[in-house]
Amino acid sequence: MSLLNPSKGWRSSSSRLLALYSSLFVAWSAILMGVMYYEVSSYLDTLAKHSLMQRQHLFSRFQGEQLVDALAASMTFDIRGIDAYGLFDDQQRYLSGALRQIPEDLPLDGKIHMLGDCAESDDPTLPADSCDAVATRTLDGRWLVLVRDNGSLFAVTRIILHALLWGVSLTILPGIAGWHLLRRRPLRRIRAIQASAEAIVAGDLTRRLPLSNRRDELDMLAAIVNAMLERIERLMHEVKGVCDNIAHDLRTPLTRLRAQLYRIQQQADEGSTLAVQLDSVLGEADTLMARFRGLLRISELEDRQRRSGFVQLDPVPLLQELHDFYLPLAEEGELTFELQLPESLPQLNGDRALLFEAVANLLSNSIKFTPPGGQVILRGVNDAGHTRIEVLDSGPGIALAEREAVFQRFYRAEGGNPQSGFGLGLSIVAAIVSLHGFTLEVGDSELGGAQLVLDCRQSLIPQA
Repeated sequence: MSLLNPSKGWRSSSSRLLALYSSLFVAWSAILMGVMYYEVSSYLDTLAKHSLMQRQHLFSRFQGEQLVDALAASMTFDIRGIDAYGLFDDQQRYLSGALRQIPEDLPLDGKIHMLGDCAESDDPTLPADSCDAVATRTLDGRWLVLVRDNGSLFAVTRIILHALLWGVSLTILPGIAGWHLLRRRPLRRIRAIQASAEAIVAGDLTRRLPLSNRRDELDMLAAIVNAMLERIERLMHEVKGVCDNIAHDLRTPLTRLRAQLYRIQQQADEGSTLAVQLDSVLGEADTLMARFRGLLRISELEDRQRRSGFVQLDPVPLLQELHDFYLPLAEEGELTFELQLPESLPQLNGDRALLFEAVANLLSNSIKFTPPGGQVILRGVNDAGHTRIEVLDSGPGIALAEREAVFQRFYRAEGGNPQSGFGLGLSIVAAIVSLHGFTLEVGDSELGGAQLVLDCRQSLIPQA
């Protein structure tokens, strides 16, 4: 049974909640950093434009040679080289300054404009990066063009942008690592719960779902399930105890009853009507006692403490012994009984006597229901390092709708001979299979009858 696929752990609710929270956190951080970047860059841009506007107002007050001297002095103190100017006459002819011509895309309206890429201008004196420029008319009618390089401004904004991107990255990476680590904790707990649930499904009703000290939602659910399991286990023990007690308590009076009937039969005249009737009654008493013995046998097999006696055993001699044991019975029923074995089979961990009894019940059923002239095969298969025991026959087979029910107590397949069994043989087999942690499957055989497969994998054995 596989309740959880570790490769799809991201589908868990904890993983989805963590991923959603991380996504929201990262998105909010990105929005916050974007707003910070916009505000800082807007402030720096406004500051640069304000500085250029102050220069415009300052130089517009000078006339004649005073304006030329003021501009030259300003350029002398501009050690960063981020400002440039040009003085032109009213016909826009060059008079003075670093700018040799008025940029073509600069409106002559006295307002500050951003020139997209000054490097594309034919004027080599323009800054290489984008720049702010303003063209204003002086008091004496000349044109004054002031240009401020925005390269340093953009460099600062790029530094801020890189810092913000690094901040987001350093937030995302620990977030992803934290998401991966945090989602593994509930998955480990789910796997522990799954292991306990598999043991319970395998028949160990004494197992309980594990609880932690966190007392979270999983612990609350596990506590509820554990309380339910305790109630189920108590009810199962009560029902089982009643059945066992009935079988055990009635066995003694039935034994006495049979003994008395036998003594009466011995006193009756042989061949008389009374003797015949007593013989029939003794047969019914034997049937009852056999059923009670079967019930007690199943109860004994359901005691899982018997696993302490499990040993490693070779299935090949076991199957050979079963073949030798049932070969005379098959020949008596005019059946062909064949044993098919490889040179060796993987070792089994179990009780040899119980496994002999389980396979013997399967063979007994096949021989019993296969008509004369039919065939029965006992086969051992090495299935990828695991032993598989198969019993095939050419009998009527088992209907698909009855393949689960045949393992229930007292169930007999429709169409069977009502005197042929008590409906406990396969129930005993199912109890032995469950005790060992094996699986038993019913299918259609290649001979046209039933095929019963005992898969001896022990992955679901709960601890005793």
